[in-house]
Amino acid sequence: MEQSTALVTNNAVIMGLLAVILGFVFYTSSQKSGFWAKFYKYIPALLMCYFLPSLLNTFGIVDGNNNDVYTVAKYYLLPACLVLLTLSIDLKSIAGLGKKAIIMFLTGTVGVVIGGPIALLLTATFMPELLGVTGPEAVWRGMAALAGSWIGGGANMVAMKEIYGAGGEIFTIMVTVDIVVANLWMACLLYMAARNKEIDAKTGADTSSINRLIDKVQAFEAEHARRPELKDFMILVGFAFGATGLAHFAADLLVPFFSANYPELKKFSLHSKLFWIIVLVTTIGLALSFTKARQYEAVGASKIGSSFLYILVATIGLHMDITKIVEAPKYVVIGVIWMAVHVGLLFIVAKIIKAPVFYIAVGSKANIGGAASAPVVASAFHPALAPVGVLLAVLGYALGTYMAWLCGQLLRVIGS
Repeated sequence: MEQSTALVTNNAVIMGLLAVILGFVFYTSSQKSGFWAKFYKYIPALLMCYFLPSLLNTFGIVDGNNNDVYTVAKYYLLPACLVLLTLSIDLKSIAGLGKKAIIMFLTGTVGVVIGGPIALLLTATFMPELLGVTGPEAVWRGMAALAGSWIGGGANMVAMKEIYGAGGEIFTIMVTVDIVVANLWMACLLYMAARNKEIDAKTGADTSSINRLIDKVQAFEAEHARRPELKDFMILVGFAFGATGLAHFAADLLVPFFSANYPELKKFSLHSKLFWIIVLVTTIGLALSFTKARQYEAVGASKIGSSFLYILVATIGLHMDITKIVEAPKYVVIGVIWMAVHVGLLFIVAKIIKAPVFYIAVGSKANIGGAASAPVVASAFHPALAPVGVLLAVLGYALGTYMAWLCGQLLRVIGS
């Protein structure tokens, strides 16, 4: 790591602070009366797990971009939690969710593709200097890279940076826009998740397929419920981290192989280690769901997986710096308009097809956040829904380069 000026730089101390924050939030949110009961009536606990760590970064207590806790959470806890969350998955029931999930995901993708050019055009009406720049620091080149992040993930963002030759300065600015705007939208989604029943009731959305999936998962858990023993937890640890280790081992072989022999497949994220890890642990989890391992949901597989997920939420929040909003206003404005188009299109299509807010949320984050945050948002609705976020996020990886390239072409026409 680079030298940091933050007050706390020790990874163990940072992890301890996050653990205390999570413990505080869960303790206070469990209160049935008094101030905290009223507070959490309006502010979702999950949102607090995300927001409070951001204050550590904002006020210089922790350098959110210069520590290893997010790396650990992303490469170890995220894969482990995906195994535990998919272990009890019922693929037939997920298929029963119907075509609306796919429609909303693709709507989110289209929203990003057209949102970028629209945002650049609108912003250029009062900041014309944004257009006509041809060098590597051209705004449209940085936006093309950002499109890669918003339809796929970090690997796609770097790929678009290289394809369109974005300079270091504009790329850094767009990374900031990504962190600020995407994280603000994620905060909104977490709030919506806590109010999903009210929102769906007002819009008249059909939630029957989602409710059936949740009911089936809960019925399975109730039918096989038993008092967990130490051996059960250790077996779950074996499943979770054994699969994670196997996925890392395979990824360490697959990435160099594809990089050396199939360099052209980089655009499909096949050179990304995280891509392979996510795909492999999801596959292992799905395979286990067809075996007796599925019964371990009854002793808390998804609860342990969700605890890992909350740690990931806290580490994601640690990247947020609310003061960044005022440092590059014109670029943040571009990002806000871009996101508004993406979100607006999602709500329009959702109204037309009567899709519940869950499909809006997971359809958006499978694009904007990818596998690192789509299951977080999905599980905010119910732990049984986390695998839906994972599966759509993997689809986002596949489409990311194609659609981001198309968005980049549109941006090039407008901006150069």
